[in-house]
Amino acid sequence: MSQLIETIKVTERQFQNIAFHNKRLNRSRKELLGDNDSIEIEKEIVIPADIGNGVYKCTVKYKHEIIDVKFQPYTIKKIEKLKLVIDNSIDYGYKFADRSVLSKLLEKRDGCDEIIIVKNGLMTDTSYSNLVFFDGKKWYTPNSPLLKGTKREKLLSEGKIEEEEINLQNIKRFEKVSLINAMLDVENVVVSIENVIE
Repeated sequence: MSQLIETIKVTERQFQNIAFHNKRLNRSRKELLGDNDSIEIEKEIVIPADIGNGVYKCTVKYKHEIIDVKFQPYTIKKIEKLKLVIDNSIDYGYKFADRSVLSKLLEKRDGCDEIIIVKNGLMTDTSYSNLVFFDGKKWYTPNSPLLKGTKREKLLSEGKIEEEEINLQNIKRFEKVSLINAMLDVENVVVSIENVIE
């Protein structure tokens, strides 16, 4: 089995949203590997002394235990156009280090910056993020994600977004879509629905 990963945002030398990362890491270990003990990431990893107060991405590889940790400065990718790509058999319910299935789909972006993966007619995720759609009043996230991301779980728990079935028929009722993940907040990468290409 491929190694699993957690990608954690570090700002001001502090891990962000760490409770949700710990929860997912330990749930994955239990469900896939049968581990019943818990790992607390912030107690296992020391933030390096040379990390400044900026934004860093901490990538944690693990199986039964943490195997490898990397820190790198983070900059937001510019995303202006999204391509709808259909794959009715994709399964990415756990955050594996092996992303080859996602990379193959990304090759179908046809000049767009990123893809939205459509499974059985339903919006799921991009190759690296969950999605939230804005209808002019509220933000909604597809109720059919491939991977339940930590930022998505946090925003749902805070009542800032709601789940809804978003499909090929009703996507046009939204004004814009935002890409969210551990590193990205709702306002960071926002694309007009007019720039979602079928």
